[in-house]
Amino acid sequence: MVRRSRGIPTPTIIDREMPHQVALPDDLCTDCNYTLIMRFLGERGISCRTRAVIAVWDDGKQEQWRLHCFADPAAAAAFLDHFGGIVFDPKRDRENGRARGAWRRQGAYERILELGPLSVPEALRN
Repeated sequence: MVRRSRGIPTPTIIDREMPHQVALPDDLCTDCNYTLIMRFLGERGISCRTRAVIAVWDDGKQEQWRLHCFADPAAAAAFLDHFGGIVFDPKRDRENGRARGAWRRQGAYERILELGPLSVPEALRN
């Protein structure tokens, strides 16, 4: 059984206290892109928690996405304006509203390689 550190809130608490969430493909949140995201948040004094969600499309494709969770709607809007992404509503978008449910996406899967100032590192492109 995996134990959670006392300093890390549970997924349910994050969804309740930080309901303004922006989803980005996980591949876009690595390498130097992680540094860009952290610099953006630090320069603006924005507090953010991250969570993971598995997106599942109608054609059966799956991809891990990273949720950037904010308590302040203005902070989430600033993040969305700068980096792009998709607004994620934890109550509406997760399967049956469960804190650990999958994210059911409509349409066919299409991989995102670039979004705003972020791009998937070469090593992860194939």
